[in-house]
Amino acid sequence: MRIEQTELADVLELIPRPFHDDRGLFTRTFDAEIFDERLGVPGASASFVQDSQSRSARGVIRGMHGRSGRGEAKLVRCANGAVHDVLVDIRPGSPTFGRTQAFRLDDIEFRHLYVPPGFLHGFQALTATADVCYRIDRPHDPAEDIAVAHDDADLGIEWPLPLTAISPRDAAAGSWEHLLRIVWQGRRG
Repeated sequence: MRIEQTELADVLELIPRPFHDDRGLFTRTFDAEIFDERLGVPGASASFVQDSQSRSARGVIRGMHGRSGRGEAKLVRCANGAVHDVLVDIRPGSPTFGRTQAFRLDDIEFRHLYVPPGFLHGFQALTATADVCYRIDRPHDPAEDIAVAHDDADLGIEWPLPLTAISPRDAAAGSWEHLLRIVWQGRRG
């Protein structure tokens, strides 16, 4: 497994090396020793406390979600199918603040992402079904949920497929402007 820096500050792409033979394949999707060494923080991998999984039909968009407060770090991968995965840096003072980057996560290359605290995250299922697995570094606290609309013009995210379904919560998400004006100014005040 190798780990590469992405265009977004502090976001890492973990790239396994699948072994294929006549039985199918085997791949290591995570290696704590390599991860901790890359982060330069001994034991960082032990901070992950919760695993979750979602299943989505083709065209479904989930996002754009984040956490206020301390935020949360997460590892994200697609265990089945393929997704168009999008991150937005929402860390004031970051050199990539406000920038987005999209990734293809799938069950062929098994690439996955390390997303540090301070990012919005969302994805669109590209295949008939797509299972996305999340490993987060602290228990979920719904009181800290924040969201920005997946189609917010200021973010300009280009989704590859027409939207087929979205949750009521995601459909009612606020704007990037609202996040900047209300949420982040409120945190500083």
